[in-house]
Amino acid sequence: MRAKSGFTLVEVLIVLVILGVLAAIVIPQFTEAGTHAKESSLRSDLQMMRSQIELYKIQHNGILPGQGTEGAAFVQCMAGMTDVDGAVASAAGSGVYGPYMRTIPTNPFNDKVTITAAATDPGTAGDAGWFFNTTTGEFRPDDTLSSPDGTAHMDF
Repeated sequence: MRAKSGFTLVEVLIVLVILGVLAAIVIPQFTEAGTHAKESSLRSDLQMMRSQIELYKIQHNGILPGQGTEGAAFVQCMAGMTDVDGAVASAAGSGVYGPYMRTIPTNPFNDKVTITAAATDPGTAGDAGWFFNTTTGEFRPDDTLSSPDGTAHMDF
């Protein structure tokens, strides 16, 4: 009589339990890797934006982007050309600076590019990707997702 080949139910269940334990160990590590990548990207974007804001301020005699004589918006000042007084310029030339950024980076935690620029910090997250304080020059993410407890932005 020939023996039947194949696995018994107990053997299959043991394999499934082992695979379940391995999955429980590995899957959280992938989730943490994604969060770490987003934090790294956020730190890089913040460093780049803050350095360009500082360069703008130096070249415009202490004026922050968006504080020009014509009230130019932050994005216009950073992605366009401005004169030494912060007014939007149409062509490059003597006393014309910029552009400082090609585009505003995307906030990796909420996938938004928009910027809320205001003189006072709202204190809570809004619907934008970034917040720029036009009084202090602070540039930070405008979301609650970049905080471990989901209540406010992290100090980057």
